[in-house]
Amino acid sequence: MAITLTRIASRQATVGIIGLGYVGLPLSLTVSEAGFAVIGFDTDAAKVAALDAGSSYIRQIPAERVARARTRAPGFSASTDLARASVCDAVIICVPTPLDEHLAPDLGYIERTCEALAPRLSPGTLVVLESTTWPGTTVEVVRPILERLSAGRGESGEGLRLGRDLYLAFSPEREDPGNARFDTRSIPKLVGGADAASLELAVALYKAVVATVVPVDGTQVAEAAKLLENIFRSVNIALVNELKMIFDRMGIDIWQVIAAASTKPFGFMPFHPGPGMGGHCIPIDPYYLTWRAKQFGIDTRFIELAGEINRAMPAWVVGKVALCLNDVGKAIRGSRILVLGLAYKADVDDIRESPSFSLIALLEAQGATVDYHDPYVPVIPPTREHAALAGRASKPLSKDYDCFLLATGHRLFDPSAILAHGVPVVDTRNKLPRGPGVYPA
Repeated sequence: MAITLTRIASRQATVGIIGLGYVGLPLSLTVSEAGFAVIGFDTDAAKVAALDAGSSYIRQIPAERVARARTRAPGFSASTDLARASVCDAVIICVPTPLDEHLAPDLGYIERTCEALAPRLSPGTLVVLESTTWPGTTVEVVRPILERLSAGRGESGEGLRLGRDLYLAFSPEREDPGNARFDTRSIPKLVGGADAASLELAVALYKAVVATVVPVDGTQVAEAAKLLENIFRSVNIALVNELKMIFDRMGIDIWQVIAAASTKPFGFMPFHPGPGMGGHCIPIDPYYLTWRAKQFGIDTRFIELAGEINRAMPAWVVGKVALCLNDVGKAIRGSRILVLGLAYKADVDDIRESPSFSLIALLEAQGATVDYHDPYVPVIPPTREHAALAGRASKPLSKDYDCFLLATGHRLFDPSAILAHGVPVVDTRNKLPRGPGVYPA
């Protein structure tokens, strides 16, 4: 049955959500809690099995919330079988959009998802892309695949067509794992439609789920807005990272400078330096625009420079580790180093694009023996970029190391407990009191 405003308002619509990671799972539960039947799809059978058992594999999502969704009518279910998408009135795509080895967009997950989805779509289905991507992807990549490969699903045996029996929209995800102030329901939702009918339906669906919906003029505006949000952060973090290196040479504490500047009540917004960029958004999204801009003959020098600075930070931190070890008469080669924190940000278990992986790789390349300590990541799971590290287990704090490298500012990292071992610490997060044995980085 085709999606309609009435089916949305009456909660008769079934919503399919493809990709049950840090974006798709909280969205699935939020849509279910709004009274819709939800089918979550993922290629990872282990995730599906966990959800079917009422368990959660994301720390910020309690198992009780999953269990309630499983038993609440009209229900939430998970599946690896995309054929079930044929019963969905709306399908929301939340799959990864990584970079390739040349820092170019890799739309493989989007393309393969659409190719598998198209032959299973029913006429009148609303398809919404939430994966961050370059402006134009929804109408230039997603639409052609859905229309071409849905042959036999539309009128007179034709494929589905936008404006006739297919609705298409883009609504960028804005998840911030570990942010207690905002969740899926309370974060304002941008929505851009490929046509007026698609926008009306997508806005109605999201208004039934989240507190605030902001319609925008077309899918490209919504796609570009998401990139602007993360490029803004990337550029400003690069600025403070560069200032950190400058002020370090001058003997000035960047954290004191930021605190002082933050007393200005207007015209200043504090950003904080770190050991590199992490998370799925900021290290990746800016390059989606640089790639797209080159197709229009434009070089994005400012954006690319910010990326270069942020990507260089792990090497700068390793230099600080070398200075720390030098002070105790040791070299990196042969030293035992414990990296404190594998997650990319404080108080989460999300390791996507974490700079800790780069720190481990750089230190081991120089001959160090490197372990990590992170209670939120007891064992490193399989990853695309760091397959060789899969299976390594978190180690306890111990005086048997030559250096601690504090890479993530988890609140459960007690400064007193860290310093009690008498091991020199390179602190990249301003978590420890300044004094002997603490090396700001």
